[in-house]
Amino acid sequence: MTRSLPFLLVFLLGWTQLCGAAFYGVVRNAAPVLNTPAFGDIFGRADGRSLKTDQCGQVRQLEFIALPGTVFRLREKIPLSGTTVYRVETDDYPSPDNIPLYVDGRFIELRDEQPPARIRTLPARERIIAALQESVGSPYVWGGNVRNGASALIGTFYPAGAALDERAKRRITLAGLDCSGLLYQATGGWTPRNTSHLVSYGTGVAVEGKNAQEIAARLQPLDLLVWNGHVIIVLDRNTVIESRLECGSLTHGGVVTTPLLQRLREIMRTRRPLDAWPAKGKRQGVFVVRRWFGI
Repeated sequence: MTRSLPFLLVFLLGWTQLCGAAFYGVVRNAAPVLNTPAFGDIFGRADGRSLKTDQCGQVRQLEFIALPGTVFRLREKIPLSGTTVYRVETDDYPSPDNIPLYVDGRFIELRDEQPPARIRTLPARERIIAALQESVGSPYVWGGNVRNGASALIGTFYPAGAALDERAKRRITLAGLDCSGLLYQATGGWTPRNTSHLVSYGTGVAVEGKNAQEIAARLQPLDLLVWNGHVIIVLDRNTVIESRLECGSLTHGGVVTTPLLQRLREIMRTRRPLDAWPAKGKRQGVFVVRRWFGI
């Protein structure tokens, strides 16, 4: 993902660097975190009802949705009409490729001293599996990791009393999940938010040189079939679950289940299994299996 504003535009927006003592912000309600400070260009826009998306129906400027209690370190601020946008850092989302992260100040409480980190509790395996199953049918949302969306967007960028049907409300509040967001939602924000970290999360399962049936025999519920860009979660001995982007379809994809052996064979048409994600060299056309629960 890319996408910071050119320096001149940032300057014109009124960039102000925070100096002196560190400042912090704590998320009140689920808060969208973008890779651009131009929140007003994405949400609401001229009619107060729109959402800026690409041809696949996705907000590519969305990095993730911060859960309540997430702590931000405020690095810079941009005063805008009616609000202040902050460039932030957080341990909950180590930014891939040093992409800048921004949050609208109306979603956070400012603190002078460092607050305690967001409380994280790993649910039981059965509860995680149930949460995954409950997500089946949820739409694919790039950067989405809250199945019911960021409801505070209504009243902040959209009129609270706007006549919107349920489908429109879910769309503008980013209700849905991407592939790693599906796992993040089910674990209550316990697992890493991006596949770039999931490829080395937990411990590797030895699958190199194995065929699909041999790999399937080694898998346990909640194991991850993962590469940098996508993750598939094992539900049980026979089924996997994932959130898939299907650009061009009516719904643009979403959370689906597939027979385990069928999905493995599909993957292995274009990718070969490795025991560990390569630190260097060829990373295209490969995948790994990571076991993380209970280790």
